[in-house]
Amino acid sequence: MHEVQHACTRIPPQSGVAFRLRAGEILRIHDPLGEQVADLFAFRDGDHACSLSSGRSIDYASKIYLSSGDTLYANDSRPMFVILEDRVGRHDFLLTPCSQEMFEILYRHQGHHPSCFENLYTALAEFGIRPEQIGTTFNVFMNVEVGPDGAVAVKPPKSRPGDFIELRAEMDLICGLTSCSAENSNNGSFKPIDYEILARS
Repeated sequence: MHEVQHACTRIPPQSGVAFRLRAGEILRIHDPLGEQVADLFAFRDGDHACSLSSGRSIDYASKIYLSSGDTLYANDSRPMFVILEDRVGRHDFLLTPCSQEMFEILYRHQGHHPSCFENLYTALAEFGIRPEQIGTTFNVFMNVEVGPDGAVAVKPPKSRPGDFIELRAEMDLICGLTSCSAENSNNGSFKPIDYEILARS
């Protein structure tokens, strides 16, 4: 078995993409400049009722921080991804993708603000996926600390330039992936995210 590497694609700051990922293919997500979050969500191709589940994944792993060797499950308890390699080791699976409403409620932002939720549902629309079908994302490189009292705090990502995570698809998938639009998640600046698909042959 050897890897067939597809071209690396850059997601510009505060934007998102959607693409198909076949079972057995590996999604490698890079942080080219460091301290930049990428929101990932996925559906089973051909069955959009089957989608990525934070709750199932955390339940079956018995931990909130998932890394190398851990499985991300769908809402019907089927394995969706396996994390093969993780150069960072800290990602969030608790918080929903940033949205227009989040910026208004948490930060009293006035007017339109780019968001991961909008970027995801806009990109996934070509596959017939509606906004309300998008749930809690796997927030790659996002550093969320949970205190003894249950309080959550968003800290700067631990990712450095060139760090990456690899996830193997366990079923045929439709994926949405963003370069996160929330200032607080990315230590105050917006940067690109790179991704590539490695196919086993």
